[in-house]
Amino acid sequence: MRAAPTILHLDMDAFFAAAEQAAKPSLRGKPVVVGGLGPRGVVATASYEARRFGVHSAMPMAQARRLAPNAAYLVPRFSLYRSVSEQVMELLGRLSPLVEPLSLDEAFVDLEAGGTAWDAASAREAGERLRRDILGTTGLTGSVGLAGSKMIAKIASEEAKPDGLVLIEPGTERELLGPKSVRIIPGVGPATGEHLRRAGMTTVADLVAAGEDELVRLLGRAHGTSLHRMAQGHDDRPVVAERDAKSVSVEDTFDVDLHDRVRIRTEVERLAERCVARLRASGHSGRTIVLKVRRFDFSTLTRSETLRGPTDDHVVVREAAARLLEGVDTTGGVRLLGVGVSGLADYTQEDLFAQAGAAEAAEEADVEQSADASAAPTPEPPAERRWAAGQDVRHAEYGPGWVQGSGVGRVTVRFEVPGSTVPGRVRTFFVDDPDLERSEPLPLVPGGQA
Repeated sequence: MRAAPTILHLDMDAFFAAAEQAAKPSLRGKPVVVGGLGPRGVVATASYEARRFGVHSAMPMAQARRLAPNAAYLVPRFSLYRSVSEQVMELLGRLSPLVEPLSLDEAFVDLEAGGTAWDAASAREAGERLRRDILGTTGLTGSVGLAGSKMIAKIASEEAKPDGLVLIEPGTERELLGPKSVRIIPGVGPATGEHLRRAGMTTVADLVAAGEDELVRLLGRAHGTSLHRMAQGHDDRPVVAERDAKSVSVEDTFDVDLHDRVRIRTEVERLAERCVARLRASGHSGRTIVLKVRRFDFSTLTRSETLRGPTDDHVVVREAAARLLEGVDTTGGVRLLGVGVSGLADYTQEDLFAQAGAAEAAEEADVEQSADASAAPTPEPPAERRWAAGQDVRHAEYGPGWVQGSGVGRVTVRFEVPGSTVPGRVRTFFVDDPDLERSEPLPLVPGGQA
């Protein structure tokens, strides 16, 4: 623990959705949801306006549509998000050589290592300057937490949301943590949190009161000891530059062993969706899909499948995990399931999103055609002429715009650009209009990166 709050944690506010609102003037102040638009799609990010309806990241898209039926639902545009992320990371690099990116929109910074801050006043000044620079460079807002450790700095940035700064003075950590849920401690996920709840521990103060010996008895030596230290506010983890992620994975431990093969497959598919959401948030794709199964007798089996190239497509990962499950004997029951992706690459394949969006647009068109029996049948358009909601386009006469929706052989486009103060006009075209073509995202701030 440091004597001064010189560890900074930055978390951009509703990053993907905020970028879409900045790029599309007609969506500012309105609920926006970004993610997979198919029947099994998952929410990547929801704007604060959408969160008021209960929509949140990792939620099934079908559930989000029920909660906020009038929100704008858009496919992700990772080329834009990475471009903005690079601008933000460059600003962080000016503060210190020790920048630890966690994802496209989140990072730790060691201000002391950069000589940028040495006490509370200088740390606050650096944090406020960073927020101003991010807004001026990208047009977006970020929340900043400052503290003497990484754990507390991350908690501070969460309390600062949206668009704020919170500084927590070293020495006040235990008082801050006491009433908070045990889930706020790094490493306490749903399964561990439920295990602690059954033992009567729901707050961080409960963990401190239980003592190290009891936590070790419940969770094992390494986890119990670490959890007790962090519950007291002790976190000596350094900020590590150039984090090299080897894999991305998620897993769940079940209170009651699973025996139903259909239920087990459903859980594997759900874990695959969560894993891909985390993979995309980190800006990676991967080649190797890994399935982990811990059986009723605590024996653990691991199976993997290596693809021909890196992917971040939830359908590909889900189907690969399901294939791996077919080769695992689950007789007797399953205690734990996990899905991971390794062999990571530092890019995301947007063409997979385009393919998914094209298929979804086709499905929507089929639904609309079947709903209107009196409509004349419309030939299915070629795959390259299908359009996904949120996609960037350019028209020979009207200029740049984005797809609002498509179906029944037509596509509706709103023509507007970042920086405009008024919503753009809307036009509808045949999906095969030769004057309409896909385009690259425009920079959020004039003169910025594309």
